[in-house]
Amino acid sequence: MTQNPRQPGRPRESIDDAVFAATLSAIAEFGYTRATVDRIAATAGVAKTTIYRRWASRGELITAAVVDSFGPMPLDGDDLDELLAQGIRWVAAKIADPGLGAALAGLFADAINDADLREILATRLQAPFLETLAARLDAPETKVRLLMDATVGTLLQRMGITGEPMDAADVDALVGMVRGLVRG
Repeated sequence: MTQNPRQPGRPRESIDDAVFAATLSAIAEFGYTRATVDRIAATAGVAKTTIYRRWASRGELITAAVVDSFGPMPLDGDDLDELLAQGIRWVAAKIADPGLGAALAGLFADAINDADLREILATRLQAPFLETLAARLDAPETKVRLLMDATVGTLLQRMGITGEPMDAADVDALVGMVRGLVRG
C-alpha cells in the first residue's frame, strides 16, 4: 500500500482558520486600527509573509475573516415575514460579536477612501447575501440592498454609539421597520 507523502507545513484550512480566529480576536482585544498584521500573525502563530501570500492587504484579510465568520445565511421556510425576521436576527447576533462587529465597522470606515476595499466588500461580502436574499424574498436587488443597508447600518450605528449590541426588543422593532420597507 502506497501512501501519498504529506506536503510540508500546515494544511491550508488550518492556517486560514487560525488566521481568521486571530484576526477577529485581535480586533476584539485591541480594536480595529490596532489589530495589525504583525499582531494577527503572532497570535495565529504564522509568519507575516504567510498572511500576505494569501491576502494582498489587511482589508482583504479582515474581509475574508468576516465572510468566513458569517458563513451562509440560514433562511428556512417560505413565509416572507419569517424569512425577514430570521435574517435580521441572524445578522444582529453576528454583529453583536465584539470582534466581528468592530471588524465590519472598521472595514466600512476604511472603504470610504479605498476603492479596492469597496470592490472586495461588494463582491465577497455583499454580493452573495444580496443574491440569496433577492431570490428568497423574490425582490429586486435595489430593494434588497436598501433592506441590507437599513439593517446593517442600524445595528452598527447602535454598536458605535453605545458600545453595546442592540437588545432583543429593539431587534424586534427593527424587524418591523424592515418589514415595512419590503412591503412599501
